[in-house]
Amino acid sequence: MTLAWLFPGQGSQSVGMAKDVLAASAAARDVFERADKALSETATAPQPLSRLILEGPEEVLMLTANAQPALVATSCALLAALRERAPDLPPPVLTAGHSLGEYTALVAAGALSLEDAVRLVHIRGRAMQDAVPPGVGAMSAVMGVAADRLAALCDQAAEGEIVAPANFNAPGQIVVAGHAGAVARLGALASAEKGARVIALKVSAPFHCGLMAPAAGVVASELERVDLRAPSIPVVANVDAAPNSEAARAKELLIRQIDGPVRWEETVRFLASSGVTHALEIGPGKVLAGLVKRIAKDIKVLSVGDCASIDAAQAFVADACQT
Repeated sequence: MTLAWLFPGQGSQSVGMAKDVLAASAAARDVFERADKALSETATAPQPLSRLILEGPEEVLMLTANAQPALVATSCALLAALRERAPDLPPPVLTAGHSLGEYTALVAAGALSLEDAVRLVHIRGRAMQDAVPPGVGAMSAVMGVAADRLAALCDQAAEGEIVAPANFNAPGQIVVAGHAGAVARLGALASAEKGARVIALKVSAPFHCGLMAPAAGVVASELERVDLRAPSIPVVANVDAAPNSEAARAKELLIRQIDGPVRWEETVRFLASSGVTHALEIGPGKVLAGLVKRIAKDIKVLSVGDCASIDAAQAFVADACQT
């Protein structure tokens, strides 16, 4: 068995995501009802979350504190529908999630309840948004610059401020984050490199860098109240691209990922080196499938985000079992 489950992070959300699955699957609807109930006690949460996911408005769904629980709930609903449709679905050998998706991976691995996950990521999203005043931070995607060279350019651009790699997404695609001025200086330096390209990202805060330290403190405090169990399936963590099956370490890794970089390229390379040949991207969009194709072309990925792909997943998993 050489299957992995992958779960997307913020940016994959859209109004109406998984709408056909919710209409067709009682298990998916149950997940949304549980998520609504879990967030109903949170005064700042949308009421209900499921309505925001299905109807919008888009500008409210895109807010970090809303997008994060919306993605966890939707990915968990899709997984529930898949398990409902294919009750004999075998478990993967490994699971992983991009940034926020690590919470969904922990739910899938039985380490974290859905209710705790949506409450945590709602608080996480709000804390990340509040950590830096609007306009103080920024993020940019840098293409065509090697990781070690980009690190040197970040040091050169900092000038007493923070700018650092935030997402190692794929070969030649690294996102940087930090103070707006430092990110702009880094952009100018990187653009001068041969074959390089820099794109400023429209984000609400500079995620996964040192400016997120206050948010890490909030998440650490919240995690103390949560019963997080040992994952039944190893979860490959963002911050070290290594598998984890320990409850205490899972909490530590969730805290560290707030202000640490997402090592997605290394994560996928670890999956490949562990013999993974097939992966299900369970959640809206196909971002992770695209990244995996750039990192490890031999891994086949099926994106599961609607009824048709849920049906296709059964044959896909059967193929994985025979590989």
